Amino acid sequence: MKVSYDGQVDAVYIELLSLKPDGVIEVADGINIDITADGKVVGIEFLNAKKKVNIDSLLSYEIEADSFKEIANL
Repeated sequence: MKVSYDGQVDAVYIELLSLKPDGVIEVADGINIDITADGKVVGIEFLNAKKKVNIDSLLSYEIEADSFKEIANL
């Protein structure tokens, strides 16, 4: 997963898959879901992002020790 923010247009994009989308579904005003032809969700776009999400928390992350143990044991 990759999260990017464009401050010039105040847009956040959450990339879930590294595929080229074939279409877009607008699920709410300024919230769009990119999909492939077979229905896979490629990414989510938030326009006017500062009004919809907390940018600081979205662009930071935390890993709990228990989660890290699970990843390390894979």
